[in-house]
Amino acid sequence: MTLALAQKLSQFLGDQGILVLMVIALVVILSGFALMLATRYKRCPSNRILVIYGRTGAGQSSRPLHGGGAFVWPLIQSYEFLDLDPLQIEIPLEGALSSENIRVSVPSIFTVAIGTDEEAMNNAAVRLLGLDTPHIIKQAEDIIFGQLRQVIASMAIQEINRERDTFLGKVQSALEPELKKIGLVLINVNIRDIKDESGFIEAIGRKAAATAIQQAEIDVAEQNKRGAIGVAEAERERAISVANAEKVRDIGTKDAERERAVKLAELERDKRVGEQAAQFEQEAQMRDKEREMRVRVADANAKAVAGENKAKAEVAATNAELRVKEAQAYELGEKRFREAQAAVLEAQYRAEARAAAAQGEKIEAETRAALEATSKAEKAKTIVDAEAQAAQKKIEAEGEAAAIFAKLEAEARGQYEILAKKAAGLKLIVDSCGGSQPAFQMLMLEHLDHLSETAAKAISNIKFDKVVVWDSGAGGPNGGNAAANFVRGLGTAIPPVMQIMKDVGGVEMPEYFGKLVMDEVQKASAPAGEAQKSGGKGEPKKPA
Repeated sequence: MTLALAQKLSQFLGDQGILVLMVIALVVILSGFALMLATRYKRCPSNRILVIYGRTGAGQSSRPLHGGGAFVWPLIQSYEFLDLDPLQIEIPLEGALSSENIRVSVPSIFTVAIGTDEEAMNNAAVRLLGLDTPHIIKQAEDIIFGQLRQVIASMAIQEINRERDTFLGKVQSALEPELKKIGLVLINVNIRDIKDESGFIEAIGRKAAATAIQQAEIDVAEQNKRGAIGVAEAERERAISVANAEKVRDIGTKDAERERAVKLAELERDKRVGEQAAQFEQEAQMRDKEREMRVRVADANAKAVAGENKAKAEVAATNAELRVKEAQAYELGEKRFREAQAAVLEAQYRAEARAAAAQGEKIEAETRAALEATSKAEKAKTIVDAEAQAAQKKIEAEGEAAAIFAKLEAEARGQYEILAKKAAGLKLIVDSCGGSQPAFQMLMLEHLDHLSETAAKAISNIKFDKVVVWDSGAGGPNGGNAAANFVRGLGTAIPPVMQIMKDVGGVEMPEYFGKLVMDEVQKASAPAGEAQKSGGKGEPKKPA
């Protein structure tokens, strides 16, 4: 039937009509498929969860999806939405027993919602899919009641009342795992008020209020006391500050006047000192310039003499070297001349020998003559060598002598110049000191430390273990016993340093550096009669 209808239709429309019908059928099929795709692709809004159930995969009863979209296959799959709007649950909890067996009323409001993590969405798809809002609130309310009673039973009333954060933390820790089993999460907990049947919390509040009032009164009294003390201390500090300021003012005024007078005196003194110092410095600069000029002239003369001596020494050395080379050349020429003479004499002797042989002399005579000629030639050569060596040694000796003479002459001139400059310097010292004796004394003072050191070293190694004085009891020629005379003689035997400086150096030291106490010693050791004869001066006799 269908085939006959198609044949009739093809005969009626022809080939082009069949092609058009095929295109129309294809468009209708594609349009239907696209419409089906558009109607079966479900998009999930942000405040909902798309739950696809049916044939979703092995081991899965549903596939929840938050955000985005998914294709829901017809016939084998279906879908529903779960709202993510927060749910407020009022919990009028009354008569819950605490750890102290006191009944407590804790009215509160809990805010919950369906979770968006994978586990919470799967649990919500299993437990809450298809339920309306009152049923979801009823399930959450039962869970909250049980966990809240359990938390209150584990805490005391004071802990619940004072440590609200700890109480809320324990409530959240106990509720979140249980709510998550049905796909809910805890968003907020708001405790309205905490009351107990025995009035314990109210009594605690009255006690705290009384304590706060009492502490406030104590604080007011303490502040009043501190204010009075502060006023008194401020008055005292003000009086002290005024007195200190007046004292500082008076002291500053006196100090300023004194510093002004001292400063004026110092300026006047500095002015006079500066003028004198400038004058002394000017004179010292003039003397330094004169001395530098003399030193430069002396240095120039010394350098000129040294240069001349050096040049003369170099000329002498050059002449000596020239003489040595001339002697060597003369020796070489004489040696070669003597060798040539010896060769000529040897040739002559050999010619004579050959002539004698030619004349018919015997072979023995020719041999003897040849031997004699050879010995004469060797003797002549030895004489020539000895003379040449003697001439060479003579020339070398003359050159060395000339070089030594030139060197010694240059050194002598240098020493002469040094001594001449030293004599000129000593002459300037003598002229400056005003005579030879003052100059000698000044030079001795310069070497006094060396002389003292030498004298100290001379007696430093002498060791006196003991000094034994035998006193027969008889007095000496100057009176006193032998021991006193020995000590006095020992003291006068060593010349004091002061006496050396006075007699040799011509310098008399002031009395505050020390004085000789020999007068006192002799006065104490001399008999009274002799002291009276000498007028009480007790002058000691100078040792011979």
